[in-house]
Amino acid sequence: MHSPTPAKARISIIGAGPGGLTCAHVLRQHGIAATVYDRDPDAAARNQGGSLDLHEEDGQRALREAGLLEEFFTLARFESQEERRLDTAGRLLGHRLPAEGDTARPEIDRGQLRDLLLRSLDPGTVRWGHTLESVGGSADGPRTLTFTDGSTVETDLVVGADGAFSRVRPAVSDAEPRYTGVGFLEARFDAMETAHPELSALVGRGSAHVADGERGLFAQRNSGGHMRVYVMRRVPLDWMAASGLRPQDADGIRARLVAEYAGWSPRILRMITENDGAYVDRPLFALPVPHTWEHTPGVTLLGDAAHLMPPLGVGVNLAMLDAAELALALAGSATVDDAVRTYEKTMLPRSAEIARMLEGGAGFLLEEPDADELARFGEPGAGPADGPLAAGRSGGVEGADGRAPVTSS
Repeated sequence: MHSPTPAKARISIIGAGPGGLTCAHVLRQHGIAATVYDRDPDAAARNQGGSLDLHEEDGQRALREAGLLEEFFTLARFESQEERRLDTAGRLLGHRLPAEGDTARPEIDRGQLRDLLLRSLDPGTVRWGHTLESVGGSADGPRTLTFTDGSTVETDLVVGADGAFSRVRPAVSDAEPRYTGVGFLEARFDAMETAHPELSALVGRGSAHVADGERGLFAQRNSGGHMRVYVMRRVPLDWMAASGLRPQDADGIRARLVAEYAGWSPRILRMITENDGAYVDRPLFALPVPHTWEHTPGVTLLGDAAHLMPPLGVGVNLAMLDAAELALALAGSATVDDAVRTYEKTMLPRSAEIARMLEGGAGFLLEEPDADELARFGEPGAGPADGPLAAGRSGGVEGADGRAPVTSS
């Protein structure tokens, strides 16, 4: 096949999340144009979701390549690196406070990160209101993007940055996400200091995690006085419908949760009973481990589209690292195909290794900490990665994005 030089190639990125936008920005830094297509009607169409910790070795590295690290530091919440481990009575089992000047894993809201990346791009780079239906065309190129409105675009490279239920993935792989058996319910809290002072004191400035082996709660501070709690349980995928409940039935869901968490301290149960508004059902899916594919000219994947894993702090960080590495490979290669091969040679083994470490990690979120884990919890550099993860890879539960939960493609 004839593969064009990256500078002359038509590059199409599907998905305007952190990975897709990082890729577009790093390409722009090197004088390479790309177009990003996203299904949202505009940048303000929905709440972007929870909070993220960006790690020095991946997410921050990508922002450095994009020239945005210093601006990120002006937005990041360094105090939110505080972590607490509680028992079901509300007693403090482990406590980690960030050291003065610690920049290892500061938090930022997903929406703030997306806005930071969007501001960095030229107007018109992102084409809103474009929902991809399929990727066609031959390996000899060009590839054809078909959108649900019937429009088509010819392109030399399709980058699938479109998340868990990627519409680009079928062009390279038959793999489909599988339900892990663990479901999250997201609960939102507003005006923490005035409306929820007791809960604010319990959680602290960062995050708090409690679990009893079968169920758990993870509270995570967001900016602007907000907080999100993820109610974590082993449940069937259709548990809500099977119970005769709907997402809008906050009172009915709350009553069920109070029954399921019977015996937990009222202090802890505030995370279930005091939320503002409805719950959001977020079942956890993961791709088979390892997920790899044979090189396919004109198409590649990054982030969750390539390696969907449990939300243990690595998802967005890896997506942004993938994005930066792909962009740098394009900037430094003679042809698009050479660049994609270079990128996949690094990305696929790395993601397979991390996915193996995280396999079953959704269940880890529900486990009670043992004495060894609690002893390590307060050590500098220690983290939830001291469970089934590699040291330093994780900063806790990664805040979900704001899209409506998806249980099928």
